Amino acid sequence: MPLFVHVLSLAVFAQGTSEFMLSGLVPGITRDLSVPTGAAASLTSAYAVGMIVGAPVMAALSARWSRRRALAGFLTAFVVVHVVGAVTASFSLLFATRIVAAVVNAGFLAVAMSVAVTLAGPERQARATAVMLSGVTLSCVVGVPAGALLGEWSGWRAAFWAVAALCLPALTLVFRSAPTAAGTAAAVDLGREVRELRSGPVRQAMLLAALVNGATFAYLAVIATEVAHLPDGVVPGLLAAFGAGAFAGVTVAGRTGDRTTRRGLLLALGALPFGWGVLAVAGTEPVPLFAVTVVQGGLSFGVGSLFVHRVMAAASGAPLLSGSYATVALNTGAFLGPLLAGLVTAVTHDYRHVAWVSAVFAALALLAAVRAVAVQPSTGAAPRP
Repeated sequence: MPLFVHVLSLAVFAQGTSEFMLSGLVPGITRDLSVPTGAAASLTSAYAVGMIVGAPVMAALSARWSRRRALAGFLTAFVVVHVVGAVTASFSLLFATRIVAAVVNAGFLAVAMSVAVTLAGPERQARATAVMLSGVTLSCVVGVPAGALLGEWSGWRAAFWAVAALCLPALTLVFRSAPTAAGTAAAVDLGREVRELRSGPVRQAMLLAALVNGATFAYLAVIATEVAHLPDGVVPGLLAAFGAGAFAGVTVAGRTGDRTTRRGLLLALGALPFGWGVLAVAGTEPVPLFAVTVVQGGLSFGVGSLFVHRVMAAASGAPLLSGSYATVALNTGAFLGPLLAGLVTAVTHDYRHVAWVSAVFAALALLAAVRAVAVQPSTGAAPRP
């Protein structure tokens, strides 16, 4: 695997830490800026929406830039808005910085995904996708708990400074090592690339990636505190356990993904709704909760990375925007999963339903994948649901 793909993963780790650590910083932001808890929590939703909108827009706007200029520009903007967020006393400005951070994060990820699979070559595209997503999983294992602890010890602003500092090594390496030629003006036909969205396989792969990710991010921490009644201090450990499983899942998927059969993918996908159901029933006890969390992390990110790879492969006719399509799919799920889980639990007041919402998302993904297999001829090779 080219070294630069790992450089991109380092940047994704910093950006993932920024995205997910915010849930642990809400109390400090609420106190420091004198805003309601709901307003502070809305920073998370703002980030998700910014990612969804930003991926295709930023990828299109940067179409005529060299890949080095695009990657360095997005990452520089990401650092700057975190510095602004760390020093501001205005909640409105902080909210604006989160939207800008999400938009440039989405732009970076969209370009980085396309660059990574191009550098990896046809035989290692699934592995390149997994290496990129491993940055996200490591942010769950290390970055998010560390951000929560740093916020508790030194305040939420210190966590913003830490993210900005974490980006600097990757930014230096991007300036030194990023490719300069890919995606130049002469090679770009944005109209043709946008028309790839009309392709059935592209939309199908995006739907599957969104459903699996919607199940993955439906408020796992709430189950720990409201169902198992564990203390708040245990939540970072639970997220780290989930992240450890996720890292193992994307690692396995990266090494086997290009030769995974449809049957193997469907078996793994079929285990997901079952696992979420087990979590809903047995999540009241700490040991089953942690055990199932690790397994679900591995299955969710392993299967999810294969579907991200599938989006990129199905959209091969859109080499510039394929990464943005994958980014949109992931973040649509990350936005809709928590939203639906929140609506359901607001009505039922039973937080076990968070896991049942995840089970429904995963079951819908399984049904969609089975339907896709039923209408496509089998090749016995790479997965195509």
